[in-house]
This record gives sequence, C-alpha cells and structure tokens, in this order.
Amino acid sequence: MSGHSKFANIKHKKEKNDAKKGKIFTVIGRELAVAVKEGGPDPNNNSKLRDVIAKAKANNMPNDTIDRGIKKAAGNVDAVNYASITYEGYGPNGTAIIVEALTDNKNRTASNVRNAFTKGNGNVGTTGCVSYMFDQKGQIIVDKEEYETDADEFMMMALDAGAEDFNEEDDSYEILTSPDDFSQVREALEQVEVPMAQAEVTMIPQTYVELTDENDLKMFNRILDMLDEDDDVQAVYHNVDQ
Repeated sequence: MSGHSKFANIKHKKEKNDAKKGKIFTVIGRELAVAVKEGGPDPNNNSKLRDVIAKAKANNMPNDTIDRGIKKAAGNVDAVNYASITYEGYGPNGTAIIVEALTDNKNRTASNVRNAFTKGNGNVGTTGCVSYMFDQKGQIIVDKEEYETDADEFMMMALDAGAEDFNEEDDSYEILTSPDDFSQVREALEQVEVPMAQAEVTMIPQTYVELTDENDLKMFNRILDMLDEDDDVQAVYHNVDQ
C-alpha cells in the first residue's frame, strides 16, 4: 500500500466540507441535475444517478435534500444546461493539478480557474499535460471505526464483487475498481450494508511529490482554496503529498 489512500485527508476534507456544507451540496446538486437529465429520475434505471446518490450519502446529504434535488431536476430538465469541462495545469514547483467543473458559463469558469492558478504561482496548461500522471479509478473508503470486520474476508468480498485492488490502512480500508466496474462493486457492498466514507470515481496520482519549500506550499494551498470557493468547480485532483 502506498500510504496514500488518504483517509486522514478525506476526514480533513470532510471537516472542511462540514464548514462549507452549502458548497458540497451545491456541487452534488449539480451532479444530480446532470445525471437526471442524462438518464432520467429513476435511480433503478440510471446507474450514474445511483452513483451520485451514494456520493451524496457519503457526504451526509439528507435524503429529503437528495429527493428534492432529483424532483427539481426532473421537473426542469430543459433548464439544466451545465457543461462539463476539465482543466489541467501546474502548481508551484511543477506540481500537477486537474480541475473538473460543471458550468453554465464557460468564460466565467475559465477566467476563475486561470485566476486561481495565477494567484498561486501556477499556470493552466493544455489538455493532457498532466492527466497522464494520474489513473482514473473507482475509490471506496471504509472507516474501520464504522465497520468492524475481518480484513481478509472483506478483501475477498470486494474482489469477488469485481474490485481491482484492496488496501488496508491503520484506520481504513481502500477498495479500487476500474471506472466501469465501480457501480457494481459499490452496489454489492451497499447490499451488505458496508458504510462508505467515500465512494466515487476519482483521479489517483501514479506518484506523489512533496513540497518542501514553505512558500511553494503556501501558494499551492492558495490555488486549492480559491478553486474550493468556486461553485463551478466540482473536483480538484493533485499529486502533492499532504
């Protein structure tokens, strides 16, 4: 295990998100709307919607908020005009950053993303400039405090469900899948009531870099903070070991 399943990071992110519940709920609300527009409001017939609902639950979004979001999107499908855009670029010291956005105004989003990179001594690059350094994977994180089990048995269950890899940390389990198999693995674990701290398709760096210069780290965090404050930004991936 690389030591980078990042449960501590996830907890840190969740604590940050708890302070910014509005932001994370906005992010997931947009994903719900796009999933409904693409595949309809019935989760039984829409695997993408099921995945977004699982992500919402992992982020403690109340069921009635999820239901309202689905109903709102279903009754207003024509009004959902979010475009999905991915930006790639470099932070301080050549660190790699990928930004995923859902926006109804591409010019605004592009300007805001570029501004965040510039203010943190980075720059937006061309498509593909850093994504080759990441693997797209389904990632499920299970908190050991929430789920007591035999690690070997749990590993076999995950692998039997179609997982590619299973890693045990001090405080958590990490299950990795191909993007295509993510839904079936997540649903198999859901059926046996495995609680998930995180369940989503993500970008995992092949290698991590450490920022040893204090100013580099400060500038890097400035980029992340500015991106985090932008409602159009859905997800940010990077290869910095924090």
